Amino acid sequence: MCGIVGYVGRKQAAPVLIDGLYRLEYRGYDSVGIAVMDGKQIEIVRKVGRVKEIEPARGTFGCIGIGHTRWATHGGVTEQNAHPHRHKNIVLVHNGIVENAFSLREECSAKGESFCSETDSEVIAHLIADAYRGDLLKAVFEACRRLVGSYALAVLCTDEPDTIVCARMKSPLIVGRAKEGLVVASDIPAVAEEGAQLYSLSDGEFCVLKGEELTFFDTTLGEIEKDAIDFDLSDDLPDRKGYHHYMRKEIDEIPKVLSLSQAKITENSCFSSFYRVLCQTEYIQIVACGTAYHSGLCAKEAIERICRIPVDVFVASEYRYCDPIIPKGTLLIAVSQSGETADTLAAVRLAKERGAYIAAVTNVTYSSLTRLARTVLYTRAGREIAVAATKSFNAQLITLYSVCCALAEIRGKTAPPVGGLAAMAESTIVTGEQVRSWTPHFVGASSAYFIGRGADRYAAMEGSLKLKEISYLPSEGYAAGELKHGTLALIEKGTPVVAVITRRDIAEKTMSAVHEAYARGASVFLVTCFEEFCRSPEIVSSVVIPECPPEYSPILSVIPLQMLAYYVSVACGHDPDKPRNLAKSVTVE
Repeated sequence: MCGIVGYVGRKQAAPVLIDGLYRLEYRGYDSVGIAVMDGKQIEIVRKVGRVKEIEPARGTFGCIGIGHTRWATHGGVTEQNAHPHRHKNIVLVHNGIVENAFSLREECSAKGESFCSETDSEVIAHLIADAYRGDLLKAVFEACRRLVGSYALAVLCTDEPDTIVCARMKSPLIVGRAKEGLVVASDIPAVAEEGAQLYSLSDGEFCVLKGEELTFFDTTLGEIEKDAIDFDLSDDLPDRKGYHHYMRKEIDEIPKVLSLSQAKITENSCFSSFYRVLCQTEYIQIVACGTAYHSGLCAKEAIERICRIPVDVFVASEYRYCDPIIPKGTLLIAVSQSGETADTLAAVRLAKERGAYIAAVTNVTYSSLTRLARTVLYTRAGREIAVAATKSFNAQLITLYSVCCALAEIRGKTAPPVGGLAAMAESTIVTGEQVRSWTPHFVGASSAYFIGRGADRYAAMEGSLKLKEISYLPSEGYAAGELKHGTLALIEKGTPVVAVITRRDIAEKTMSAVHEAYARGASVFLVTCFEEFCRSPEIVSSVVIPECPPEYSPILSVIPLQMLAYYVSVACGHDPDKPRNLAKSVTVE
């Protein structure tokens, strides 16, 4: 969600900004802009649409500037609402939400100040300009003291033509030393090629980029030192490597990711304190959003069936508002690919205040979530560029299943090993290509349904989410037994229904739902471990996946569903990497 990039140095800034914004396109956005300063003049170029719309600004002269890709929150998708925003001598870009923007805006208006946009961000420029007395850092500091909500800021001032001031609160921001200058960005890919040393700001911190020096300040403007973060340049530079889309490439990377993401919790000394917690754990809560929430549901199925430990899974955006009961000794596992999901972070802060032990499952070593958690289980999925999560979901699953295995070992129970899943995923990708032939049944359909029982239900929910995310086809994932309690009314001739069957003991129960859907005219497709069900005359087409422990089956059964969503999206003429209205990392509540 929203992208920030900034540069000050010896090079021309505009090409650095535009190239950086291209590398942030995966985050999702609807407008774009840059501001470049030459001496005391600042030229601002803003457009609705993709980064390519501001290509003509590449020749803008000046060695300092800031850029932004906006995902609309306050105000519609218009050029006036695009960033950067300006008031008097201040120009800024902002990620986040200013919750008290309305009252601040009224205050400014009462003083006769006028606004050019509908955004909450513009009011920050007014506050900084009003507070400016010759020191940009102090003006930004004073303005931030009045803000309620979240922000990542990069600020220019015409009176300080060699300086960018940055501030962070609950929205990620990276700064660094580049080969020929200094950089700021909301995520590493924007500046990975430029930055040799990168640092992550913490909540309430500030940074001044001036000349060749980065200077960091704490919440009281006391000067502080920070340690550089580790990052793998090969992971952080997007490369499709011959694929038409990142999403398809990332599906093919699932076997490798599964091998890398297995957590040896009971064998690794790094997890010794977590091991002691697991020895005492009698209750687990999992908080997450979207795809990560589905991984939590899959983990619940495995942990309860194998370890007989109760697990509750919460949509993170609702967790705080249900006044959750957190008994003493609760283990809370927060799952977030980016580690910056605002709702998940808010849930974690509440659980931590109430005494829960926090473990994080995330893909980003320098994220906000890693700083909140006492134990971090990294998923090792590498950079995921496509907005719709694929390989990161499978990585979350195998990491959570590793926790399940550790819990089982501690309690003297037998858990199936996870070691063979990577090879099974490899063969699933090959057989999964069959779903490409299903696309004519989905293109033009008014709706689609995914059904299953047990863990298959959660794979169905994730498959449905993938389809609606990138094909814009209304879709739902259901427990198969619930089909007849309402949803069956939506089935008509040609409605595509995908059934997932990986547990033999309840397979016939799911097939009963298949019979019901077929009888109402549905076109039924099947993902299963059992070839005999593929021969049913009601099945239009099927994909047979390897038989694995049913508790772990979503890690395989979801792969053909991810591929189906991809091929339907492409057949509909959409870009599966950049679905409309969606962002990769949702950093606002």
